[in-house]
This record gives sequence, structure tokens and C-alpha cells, in this order.
Amino acid sequence: MHPSFFLFAAERRAKSKALIQVKSFEIDRVNEVARRDFVAGQLGGQPILILPEKVQRYLGRDAQRMNILAARTIAEAIRTTLGPRGMDKMLVDNLGDVTITNDGVTILDEMDVEHPAAKMMVEVSKAQEDEVGDGTTTAVVLAGELLKKAEEMLDQDIHPTVITTGYRFAAEKAYEILDKMATRVSKDDDKILKQIAKTSMSSKGSEIRGEKLSELCVRAVKQIVEGSDGKLEADIDNIKVEKKTGGSSADSQLIQGIVLDKEVVHPGMPKQKENAKIALLNLALEVKETETDAKINITDPEQLKNFLEEERRMLREMVDQIKRTGANVALCQKGIDDVAQHFLAKAGILAARRVKESDMEKLARATGGKIVTNIKDLTTSDLGSAALVEERKVAGEEMIFIEGCKDPKAVSLLVRGGTEHVVDEVERAVHDGISVISAAIEDGKIVPGGGATEIEVAKGLREFSDTVGGREALAVNAFADAMEIIPRTLSENAGLDPIDILVQLRSAHEKDGKNIGIDVTSGKIQNTLDFGIVEPLRVKLQAIKSASEVVELVLRIDDVIAAGKLEKEEKTPEGGPAAGGMPPM
Repeated sequence: MHPSFFLFAAERRAKSKALIQVKSFEIDRVNEVARRDFVAGQLGGQPILILPEKVQRYLGRDAQRMNILAARTIAEAIRTTLGPRGMDKMLVDNLGDVTITNDGVTILDEMDVEHPAAKMMVEVSKAQEDEVGDGTTTAVVLAGELLKKAEEMLDQDIHPTVITTGYRFAAEKAYEILDKMATRVSKDDDKILKQIAKTSMSSKGSEIRGEKLSELCVRAVKQIVEGSDGKLEADIDNIKVEKKTGGSSADSQLIQGIVLDKEVVHPGMPKQKENAKIALLNLALEVKETETDAKINITDPEQLKNFLEEERRMLREMVDQIKRTGANVALCQKGIDDVAQHFLAKAGILAARRVKESDMEKLARATGGKIVTNIKDLTTSDLGSAALVEERKVAGEEMIFIEGCKDPKAVSLLVRGGTEHVVDEVERAVHDGISVISAAIEDGKIVPGGGATEIEVAKGLREFSDTVGGREALAVNAFADAMEIIPRTLSENAGLDPIDILVQLRSAHEKDGKNIGIDVTSGKIQNTLDFGIVEPLRVKLQAIKSASEVVELVLRIDDVIAAGKLEKEEKTPEGGPAAGGMPPM
């Protein structure tokens, strides 16, 4: 054969071999891509493999920015309400009902919040309210500022875990600084306790009525204080706050006993009983029904007459049992039969029915009586006592006053106000007042208000950051800067120059003026502890704790995925699945 043939055959073999290698390489490459895609799908890198189409998902910095923005928006919404010169918010619901308040937790609770990160800020205010009862606005505003400072560090490529670690160091140091600057207070120091209440209530627009309300709050809390194992306990659940429209807030009063929003059950009963002996009954003054279904066959009128007579005899026996104990007032948690009402009226016993269980417990603590569940067990020793039980008309409605109790461990505050909106806000102010007094008595420690505490904490944290080192020191310094949002906001809301105020406060604290804060009424800085602007230590501790913890939680989120309903989808009226997805961002 010609040599060129062999050369041509060799070239074809070489090309075929090369083609086979190329195809083998391409097959390996396709397999590698498929393997990577599969692994990525397993890890969530390819959402279409694990999530439905059109699902909303935010990753990395997008998720962090979105959450921080939502949380900061909530903080900015209530920031203008902080302090004695803070403004109010008007909240209007779908039915047109209006709430006017500057109480942080009330505003956030009434707002229709959709974003998940914003809801976390609402939880901050609720936690603060449950733990202390005041400082909700402070906690949320502080959390918003901490997130703002964190975003600035994220833009500098500082990792979120470094920021949260630094914030944790700063929070723990802040607790130490607060504890060192706290001042002891006694439960007998009425002047300071009144100042604590006035400081708390001043932001509720109650400067004019603050003196009267703060005095009522102090008297109420001191009355229910109990000691156990060397510690004082003031459970504000033992203070019943009853509100009634009419009059003015100056007409509010403290009752050494309990006020019931009830009326005497029978017109023939006395409306007033002095030196009352009170039976507390957790039972129905009615003929008891059988526990199992039963049928009574009556075949002649005489049997019916005997049946009705037996019912009357049983009810009369119940009333006679109450009368034999010497009781002249009967307060029943359940119903009272019409016939029993008649017998009680004839016996001259004042009675009320359907009293709430919580009120019955307070009545027992106030009157010293015992709640009885079986009428046959009622004895003279079970009766409570009060100087006066009287039905009075308040704002056009009857109420029963049980007052003049001997050393009651439950009392009532009757709150008045010219309109429904006013009385609601006064009630919120009173709740804050008794909460902070309770916290101060239980802990026995107070700190200066007016931003003095925050400036001192910021100063201590800046000194502490020098000992931390590393990138965490930047987070500690950021925490210190964030603490100053409170005095800054107080001065802004009072119409003062925040820069000038902050410079003056920092200078004063550098000269060991740890109690120097803002007096917003005069627009000057001064010793707020001496001036009477004081708060319980617990309010500040809990605000920093709540704010720092929620900020840590928000910063650690790097992926937000719309969670669909895995079980049964809700159906629209047309029969299709309900619209799902992420709440508005």
C-alpha cells in the first residue's frame, strides 16, 4: 500500500482518540457540575430545588439590612414619646376606636406590625413591661440605636458574631457600672418613693396631677408589702385599679379595701352595712342540679307542690346557714337564685353575685376572710370584716365599696378622668407608678434619671474597651455611643440642642459628676438624684438586658425564608389556596 494511506489511518486514529478524550472530559465535567448542583441543592444554594417557585428569600447582607431597617423603623416610631416632653400617638383601629397615649408598650401593642423583625421589637417592650412595668420606650429606642451602630460596623466588614460578642461584653460591664452607681432606698422613705412615681408618670402628661397620683401609688404599694425570708415583696397584682369616667384625675382615690363593679342583687336588701361580717362564697346559692341526666315524673298537683316546697326549703336552709354565722354581707362568685335573694333580703343581708375569681382572692386578702366552697362548712371564723360595705353610684353606675379593712393586703385605686381617653391614660400612668415603686422597694436600689445613668455607663464602657482589645473593642465603643441615644432623645424632645447637652454631660461626668443629668423643665444639666428625678435600678438593668439580647438575635440572622404551611393550606372563597409568602418587608 501507499505510505500516505498509513499516514492517513494514523491521523484518523489519533483524532478519534483525542475526540474520545474530549468527550470523556466533557462527560466528567457534566458529572462534576451535576454533582455540585446536587450538593448545592442539598445545602440550599439552589432554592428552586428545595423551595416552591415565587417564594421570597433574603440572604446574607440583604437579610441583615432588611431586619435592621424594620427594627429601627419601630424604634424611630416611638422615639418622640420618650421623656416628660415626649409627644403622644393617636392610634385608630379598623372600627374607628381611638387610643391616645405615649406609653411605649401600648403603642406597639396596638400597632398592626407585620414584619417579623419588627415583631421582635414589640416583644422587647412586652418583656420590659412584664418584668418591670416601665422603661418600655427606653428599651426599644436603645435596641434601635444598637442596631444602627451594628449596621455601621457591618459596612466595615466586621463579622456579626464579633459584634454580638462585643455587645455581650459591654452589657455585662454595664450591669456592673449600674450596680456601683445605685443608691440604697428604704420602703419608709416616702419622699424618694413619691419622686420615683412622679418621674415615671411625668411622661404620661400628668405633671399637674403627679403629686396626688404619686402619693396614692406610694400608699397603695406600701400597704400590700409583705416580708419573707428577710426580703420585701410587693406584688402589684394585689392592687386593683378600677377606672371610671367622670370628674377629674384629682378625684382619684385609694380605698383601704376592694371596690366591686357590681350592684346589690335585690332592691329589698340594705345598701349599707357598718361593721360588716363578710361571707365569701365560691358556690351557687341555687338548687343544685344532678351530675347525671335525671327525669322526675310528677303525676298530680300535690307532688308538684311538694317539689317546689322542697326547693324553697333547701334555699332557706342555705340562707339560714349564712345568717347563723353572723354574716351580714354575702359575696358570691356564682349565681344567686331569685328565691334565695328574697330570703337574704328578709334576713337583712347585703349580697352580690358573679364576683370575679380574682376579686374574690383580693377580698380574702383585704378582709381576712376565707373563701368557702361548701355552704355547710361556713363558720364564724371564716368571715371577713370591714368597717363599711356600701353601694354607691359612681359615674351613673352602682359600685360596691368594701372599705375600712384592718391592715388589708389588697387594696383598690379608683381612677377618674374627664373622658374615656383621659382615664385610660391616667390608668396607664398609675400602673407605671405602682410598678416602679414596687421594684424600688423590692430591690432597695435607685439610680439617677434624666440621662445621667446612660452617660455614666457610656463613660465606663469607653474605658473598658481599652482592656478588651481586638475588633470586639469597636463593638464595646459602639455600645457606649448607643447608650447616649437616651439623653440625646430627651434633649431633642424638650426642644434643646442635643449636641450642646451631650458635651456638657460628658464634661460633667469626666469631673466625677456621675449623677448629673438633664432637667428638661429648665433646660439645664444638674444633679438629678438631688433634684428628685430618680428611677429604680431594675428598670435600667432590664432595658439594657432586653435591648442587647434582641439585637444579638437580629444580627445573627443571615437568611430569611418564607415558611409555607406544610399541612393544610387555607382556602380562599373561590376554592384556591390562600395567598402566602413573606409579610411586607
